[in-house]
Amino acid sequence: MTLPVTAAAGFPGCPSFAGRVIAWQEANGRHDLPWQQTRDAYRIWLSEIMLQQTQVQTVLPYYARFLLSFPTLEALAAAPLESVLELWSGLGYYARARNLHRCAQTVVAERAGTFSADPIENARLPGIGRSTAAAISIFAFARRAAILDGNVKRVLARCFAVEDAGSTAAGERALWALAESLLPDSRIESYTQGMMDLGATVCKRRKPACDACPVREICVAWRDGRQAELPRRLPARTLPERASGVLLLTDGQCVLLERRPPVGIWGGLLTLPEGGADAAEVFALRHGCRLRSMRTLAPVSHSFSHFRLTLTVLCCEVDERRPVAAQAFREWLPLAHVARAALPAPIRKLLLALPRGA
Repeated sequence: MTLPVTAAAGFPGCPSFAGRVIAWQEANGRHDLPWQQTRDAYRIWLSEIMLQQTQVQTVLPYYARFLLSFPTLEALAAAPLESVLELWSGLGYYARARNLHRCAQTVVAERAGTFSADPIENARLPGIGRSTAAAISIFAFARRAAILDGNVKRVLARCFAVEDAGSTAAGERALWALAESLLPDSRIESYTQGMMDLGATVCKRRKPACDACPVREICVAWRDGRQAELPRRLPARTLPERASGVLLLTDGQCVLLERRPPVGIWGGLLTLPEGGADAAEVFALRHGCRLRSMRTLAPVSHSFSHFRLTLTVLCCEVDERRPVAAQAFREWLPLAHVARAALPAPIRKLLLALPRGA
């Protein structure tokens, strides 16, 4: 049974849903995050993009380093994409970084370097969806709007038993309508932050802390013991498998890498060139090397959203390395620089494990 939305107004003698969330946030929510101390739309937007599918504790050091290098929207727009990707390295979901860079350039070129207070306008920008656009409007301009990130979806789906929340288009529409119906007339920042904090720290996906929840008394999932069931998730699908061979040319000090095209899988990142044992010697000679030995390393596997990739890695020890690679899109990267280079996580892990000075 789904609790009617009208119940969100509360019960006789009880505060409304929004009132409960606001009171809880002001007493128990997070107040010291760096992006909470500003009305700068650039900094708020940056935090919202970084926080997509990434936890706060992971984002904090990246956010600080990013702002040291790009303190303004104009600085980010003027930077080369390679520099942006290097600072993003390790944060994952690199399409966010590419869209961040493109969005900054768009705002500078077409909007005089200024975000709009209107969430509809901001949602037209690269990489900004409806929820992120609303968050910019709320926290930078105190605009009344609804957000619907993963944490908020979970709170609403459980509290009001939205059966197909997020799993169908109809469920998504129902959640948006519900989110908008619950907005308070004032203190929109406290309410929005409270919803995000509630989902992140109390109404967690696993083992929710229902005893600490301010809306427990009007929560259908708590009443019916359905916390583990809601929100319903689509059954995990089997990902198709793909395989490829890559060459790891190293002299013990550097490794030969190539930069991927700016779009597509690992777009704009440095990774290992494709190839197998039959091409290794010719490939080495083309790049000014003499092949000394070859050995196959343990395969590297990585899951993308729509397939699983397994890489067969042929480690080629070489000498007589030229300081400059034969093709402009390839470069010799010192192994000492691997940790901060713009590399896919599985490739970085592989290279960090290589012995130095072999």
